[in-house]
Amino acid sequence: MLLLALESSCDETAAAVVRDGRTVLSSIVASQISTHAEYGGVVPEIASRQHLEAVSIVVEQALQEAGVGIADIEGVAVTQGPGLAGALLVGISAAKGLSFGRRIPLVGVNHIEGHLLAVFLERPVEFPFIALAVSGGHSHLYRVDGIGRYTTLGQTVDDAAGEAFDKVAKLIGLPYPGGVAIDRLSAGGDPQAIKFPRPLLHDGTFNFSFSGLKTAVLTHVSKHPEAKEAGINDLAASFQAAVCEVLTKKTAAAIAETGIKRLVVAGGVACNSGLRRSMAQYAEANGVELSIPSPKLCADNAAMIAVPGDFYLGAGYQSGFDLDALPVWPLDKLAARFQGGK
Repeated sequence: MLLLALESSCDETAAAVVRDGRTVLSSIVASQISTHAEYGGVVPEIASRQHLEAVSIVVEQALQEAGVGIADIEGVAVTQGPGLAGALLVGISAAKGLSFGRRIPLVGVNHIEGHLLAVFLERPVEFPFIALAVSGGHSHLYRVDGIGRYTTLGQTVDDAAGEAFDKVAKLIGLPYPGGVAIDRLSAGGDPQAIKFPRPLLHDGTFNFSFSGLKTAVLTHVSKHPEAKEAGINDLAASFQAAVCEVLTKKTAAAIAETGIKRLVVAGGVACNSGLRRSMAQYAEANGVELSIPSPKLCADNAAMIAVPGDFYLGAGYQSGFDLDALPVWPLDKLAARFQGGK
């Protein structure tokens, strides 16, 4: 199936043409980073307006780069949630229009599911596997038994990892997006310089908490204002090390308990060099098969939406024109929606 996929859950407007849910013919992403940087974070209303301006452009560019016409497209997949309601509705409305106008099937896809399966665009991974989804809004551990079959093992109880990166970056005067800035500064710092806490590390669950770590950084810079200047590299490196240790050790605990030695790490924070390094060292030392998509597939993109989209359409599952945005949409709910999925 030649599939057109759309993604507009936050601040990237993306379109991709993918064949058989595995071969990417084109992937176009229009970023809004420069617009939202002025505000230090994503402004939902502005994001929605920019999606409206960009969606038809990225679709046209995706078709052109793939060397196909709209008449060649056999199905449309679109991010239905989770995400910003207004932003999601832009992509959904465009997908409905394409589906109706061309009389081709339409399916709504879970954004996090797309992240977990993005690795299939680069290499096959055998089911079941453990997946860590880390982004600005999510820090979740899942057991993945197949497409549409997910069990939540643990999740954040407050700030997600990416949110913590951005908030800490803002309070120490770094530009948006904060995670990128902290990662860059960490390369020149000592990760052992400041002993930040590792929240919930030994609580016996697979849950995460990063709000206390954020508060610890605030307390440190209040007592040591020089840390925001001369000591900023050490501060960034120490904070990043704390986040990465918690993410890695919690994931290791889930693997130890389930006995599943296949791991996928996905989402925007999976671009972080410290996390990629920490996970690689753990996997090598413990005989775990680690799969992390390339950075372009960790960031929000439409190609990843085509992986589950192709599966669902191929299995006969379609969405109607009453398809609506789901700002909150737990992966566990997919089992009920797609009964019989492999």
